[in-house]
Amino acid sequence: MPSPQPGVERRMLDRVGREVGRATSIVRYAAGAGFHAHTHGGGEEILVLDGVFSDEDGDYPAGSYLRNPPGSTHTPFSRNGCTLFVKLWQFAAGDRQALRVDTGTAQWQPGLVPGLSVLPLHEHAGINTALVRWAPQTRFTSHVHPGGEEILVLDGLFRDEDGEYPQGSWLRNPRWSRHAPFTGAEGALIYVKVGHLGAALLVPAGA
Repeated sequence: MPSPQPGVERRMLDRVGREVGRATSIVRYAAGAGFHAHTHGGGEEILVLDGVFSDEDGDYPAGSYLRNPPGSTHTPFSRNGCTLFVKLWQFAAGDRQALRVDTGTAQWQPGLVPGLSVLPLHEHAGINTALVRWAPQTRFTSHVHPGGEEILVLDGLFRDEDGEYPQGSWLRNPRWSRHAPFTGAEGALIYVKVGHLGAALLVPAGA
């Protein structure tokens, strides 16, 4: 869908509210597109999926993870075009940390089971965000997510007992949901956020 800014399109995944609201979207900038300087009253989380995203502070290639805290201001643009995963108004009160993470050079950690590697991105008040790399033929035990779980499949083929989710799939499992995820021969790379569904997050004025 076209955004209010020419050259910027959005695929809505989840939205609560109107233009200023809690939103999760895939955002595509055409070459040369950008926004005027603006303030994010509820904060902004960005994962660069392809191309190079830029603002007055720098250039962020694919794999960059950014957090612009509530009240921050920037002037975003892309010289040659880019695609982003963007979450707005999904910060808790008191979460003021600005982040710029190059996931291509950051240090990964062993996961809870063999075949899993984890790159922690952010944690605040029980809400955790990470990238998780699944080697081929990896299985995780059945488990429950008290605060829900959100997944974006970045590469490969992610699976659980309910289906198969190729690259580009977006999943949201509600609070107290249970599943037993695994991979086959392809393996997978996923973005994961847990603990945020039902959490006390900032709300736009008048919402």
